[in-house]
Amino acid sequence: AQRDLSVIAATDSLTAVLNRGAFSMLVEAYLEQTRKQEQTRSGALLIIDADHFKSINDRLGHDCGDQALKLIAQAIKGQLRGGDIVGRIGGEEFGVFLPGVDPSQSWVVAESIRRRIREMEFSPGGRPCPLSVSIGGTSFTGPITYEEIFSAADKRLYTAKSNGRDQVSFDPAGTSAAPSVATVH
Repeated sequence: AQRDLSVIAATDSLTAVLNRGAFSMLVEAYLEQTRKQEQTRSGALLIIDADHFKSINDRLGHDCGDQALKLIAQAIKGQLRGGDIVGRIGGEEFGVFLPGVDPSQSWVVAESIRRRIREMEFSPGGRPCPLSVSIGGTSFTGPITYEEIFSAADKRLYTAKSNGRDQVSFDPAGTSAAPSVATVH
């Protein structure tokens, strides 16, 4: 029963992914363990924001907005590996932590998430309502804090939104293995 309560407390009730607190705690624990073991580990953090979400809520109602968030969460989970971590970190924002990936792998994951959501059918009440997301991401190698990678990924999310949405903006941690901004329509 105690374990069940812990799972419930760590899970976002709408989307069935981790809530913000549990997500950040797990990512921080991974990063801390890496620092203590003095291992050079790589990984990436993605911040995924549903585009024009307020207009979906305003035009179609909050129930349809909730349904859209559930679909987005399912699409994200469908693109991840077993050890990846996903959480709802804001109203229409999701975080994805990809331990052990290099910059090019993490960009591919981000782009596959973006593309999958763009291709989803969402037709509340029989009316097509296209969904899209903007994704900001950053990769790392070596010791780093959650605040540092979150800040870097958040800046890239702002870039993706500013450049027209429905795209991935990625900070490949000083490498040229992945494009810094990529748009595929």
